Amino acid sequence: MAVRLDTVLIKTASRCNLDCSYCYVYQGEDTSWKQQPKKMSVETINVLVNRLVEQSQSQSVGFAIVLHGGEPLLLGYERLQYLLKLLRESFNHELYPISLQTNGGLLTKKYLDLFSDMKVSVSVSIDGNRLANDLARVSRSGQSSFDDTVKGIHLLKSHPDNDFLFAGTLSVVQPSISPLDTYNFLKSLGTPSMDFLFQDGNHDKLPLGKISFESTEYGSWMSELLTIYLSDKEPVKIPCIDDIIRLSMGGKSSKEGKGQESFGILIIETDGEIRKNDTLRLSFDGADFFSVRENVRDTPLSRVINSSEFKAVSELQTPTSSTCLNCASLDVCGGGMPLYRWSDQNGYDNPSIFCKDHYIFIENIKSTLHGI
Repeated sequence: MAVRLDTVLIKTASRCNLDCSYCYVYQGEDTSWKQQPKKMSVETINVLVNRLVEQSQSQSVGFAIVLHGGEPLLLGYERLQYLLKLLRESFNHELYPISLQTNGGLLTKKYLDLFSDMKVSVSVSIDGNRLANDLARVSRSGQSSFDDTVKGIHLLKSHPDNDFLFAGTLSVVQPSISPLDTYNFLKSLGTPSMDFLFQDGNHDKLPLGKISFESTEYGSWMSELLTIYLSDKEPVKIPCIDDIIRLSMGGKSSKEGKGQESFGILIIETDGEIRKNDTLRLSFDGADFFSVRENVRDTPLSRVINSSEFKAVSELQTPTSSTCLNCASLDVCGGGMPLYRWSDQNGYDNPSIFCKDHYIFIENIKSTLHGI
């Protein structure tokens, strides 16, 4: 059970320059983003960094700092530079890694030089080739984001510090697109790592491309990707597959949603409000609110982290469904992300909507390991 901060996700901007059809923030049940300031103010930045310093002094291990949004670069260069300088003056880059998740369209050499100086790694969201990417990732005016994103990735690859800067790509699985086409395209970009997420969904709102709880479109897609990955003589790292392989061999997961580990995660909104993991927003409006809506302006992070409600949120990562508790793959699967378990009828007391997908993919990995 997590009783410390493992990751703080900072919403530097509450708006986005894209309008992705699957976005859990702008296309989900939650509407609170509309009341948030578009950008984090200098005043909020100052208070937040002080709160993070306080928290670092109250726990014996470091934590990850993730800049997110919306699109985090919408904060603007000057204010982003101010935030990063404050953070780096306060936190060692080895114990307190800073990363940024971007759609890549606003990246410039000036930004990349700043990130290099401040030791900030960059991950770019792109779903694959133009066909895959344009299924969901379009601009506010409905235009393709593909060219701008690829241009940003090429800037990353050409930077002198690209070995550190470019953390990799993050893709949402499009089950209608060939895994081979997706893998080959991402590899052609020179990404050092390609990670994958399933489409958001739950028992009341099926993920795109999934026919029913019993269907296995995503598990089949991942199984095909596994074959491609293992047959490549010069593979590109796929963390979500590596995690399952590690867990199947008795190791631990590096992130939430798999295995038996719990992670302490807090979200800081642009106005300084402290919230639960914001992926919960897909469940219902306000799902990521704490019962008392604390703000860094008047509340130390430790007060939230030591609360029974924070512990309950961390425990939510452990499934309660009898289907999960009686499953032989629970130690690897971990029940999946809580947002995938939601239904209006049972809350989070369900197996993941991707239960069958997880099972066949894990079984394929176990069979592969047994054959080695």
